[in-house]
Amino acid sequence: MTDIPRFHLAMPVDDLAAARRFYGEVLGLAQGRSAETWTDWNLHGHQFVTHLSPAAPKRIHNPVDGHDVPVPHFGLILPIPQFHALADRLRAAGAEFVIEPYVRFEGRPGEQWTMFLLDPAGNALEFKAFADDSQVFAV
Repeated sequence: MTDIPRFHLAMPVDDLAAARRFYGEVLGLAQGRSAETWTDWNLHGHQFVTHLSPAAPKRIHNPVDGHDVPVPHFGLILPIPQFHALADRLRAAGAEFVIEPYVRFEGRPGEQWTMFLLDPAGNALEFKAFADDSQVFAV
């Protein structure tokens, strides 16, 4: 257990087998309970669930630091070594990035490594890492 509350997030996917390959094999998440229409995943201690759904969510993009950031999106804040290990893992798996790994807000408050990609259902994921964790909510 941790003092930090864990989140529960359920996301729609249009192909559960493809989602299982992506989240289980590409991202390397441990699979929990599952049924014909959903699968639980351990997303670094958080409960993430992929639910079979034929309807795709509406997607927009907002400009952030010179890039078009897909909305909605979700992800994790990782330590820098884990961020780079995940980026390497994704590259090795042939993942296509919406936004390649790079340093955002360089030299400014909230400086962070970030990368965006889509899962097989088109859900946008962002993974990021801060050199200084106290800067997560910097203004």
